[in-house]
Amino acid sequence: MKLYHPPSGIQLGLDLLIDQNWSPDQAMAVIELIDDLRDRIWSHYEIVLQQKFRDERIIEYDVDISDPPF
Repeated sequence: MKLYHPPSGIQLGLDLLIDQNWSPDQAMAVIELIDDLRDRIWSHYEIVLQQKFRDERIIEYDVDISDPPF
């Protein structure tokens, strides 16, 4: 069995079990619910989330700029 690595990196907590007998309509309904939830969260926290994403992606280097590049 292959170990699942969620995007959040969280490995502890409650297991999320998905019934293997869901119909395609049930699976689509869950995906639509998750999309709606994501849209609602984004509309409420858009500015804060953009800043958080920006802060997490910026890497600062303390480099002496008097050194030639080569």
